[in-house]
Amino acid sequence: MSLLNKICELFGIKYPIIMGGMSWAGTPKLAAAVSEAGGLGIIGAGPMRTADLENAINELKTLTDKPFGVNIILVSPYAEELIEVVKEHKVPVVTFGAGNPAKYIKQLKENGIKVVPVVASDNLARMVERSGADAVIAEGMESGGHIGEITTFVLVNAVSKSVNIPVIAAGGIADGHGMAAAFALGAEGIQMGTRFIASVEADTHENFKNMIVKSGIRDTVVTGASLGHAARVIKTRFAKKVKELEVSSPLEAENILIGSLRKAVRNGDINEGSFMAGQSIGLIKEIKPVKEIIEEIINEFNATIKKLEEFPL
Repeated sequence: MSLLNKICELFGIKYPIIMGGMSWAGTPKLAAAVSEAGGLGIIGAGPMRTADLENAINELKTLTDKPFGVNIILVSPYAEELIEVVKEHKVPVVTFGAGNPAKYIKQLKENGIKVVPVVASDNLARMVERSGADAVIAEGMESGGHIGEITTFVLVNAVSKSVNIPVIAAGGIADGHGMAAAFALGAEGIQMGTRFIASVEADTHENFKNMIVKSGIRDTVVTGASLGHAARVIKTRFAKKVKELEVSSPLEAENILIGSLRKAVRNGDINEGSFMAGQSIGLIKEIKPVKEIIEEIINEFNATIKKLEEFPL
């Protein structure tokens, strides 16, 4: 059963489920699997250069003919070059993180590209709406990776009341109950990253996947906050070391963080890897195919909504 709403219509997808723009983990294989299953797969262009993104887009197009997107991190030194690549390849959707993409929105839309910034405040949501954004992703602090300071519950509620464009909720969502809660707060779609890492099609190291399914809701920690780039990661000895060095030797903390995400995602390195994941790890108990993950979420969402309708007023 499809769930047609503004997000589905905007992106031309079956279900309003978006894959998070995960650096290193957002590969063409995983993005294609999400798109094939009815969601919107996203290539994580965070660490990429021009040739890398071109290759990723071309690879994805051999795996699916469904709509997909690319996530660009605005703090990347190659952001402007990557924007040229998505324009040239007519990528259907671009999501933005780590900044305000207002100056790029017009040129992307002129090339027929839907623009969806990630926002951590209602003020930024209003700002990008005025600049022409097609939708926003309201991402709460429960999410994995770089985070803001507001919870998903409060942020989605505030953002949905602040803008007229569709809102996609992100942060701590891994099942149909979370999706139903997000919709109750005004969202019309959800974005998930951590849940898709623990999938059969994810190219992430098995150590990473197994850490997710074995963890509880208290097994993440925020590192880098005092360095100006807070990120939620799975608790490991490495994460503990980073937090200690933030106090005693900030420069050393910065140095050991360089390349740590790649080491986690690609190598499963528990000694030097930073395993970015959201608090939803405590809700994830199995590694499953993407299609099964999405279908289970939609079925649980529908059942939850039906149950809520039975409550007497």
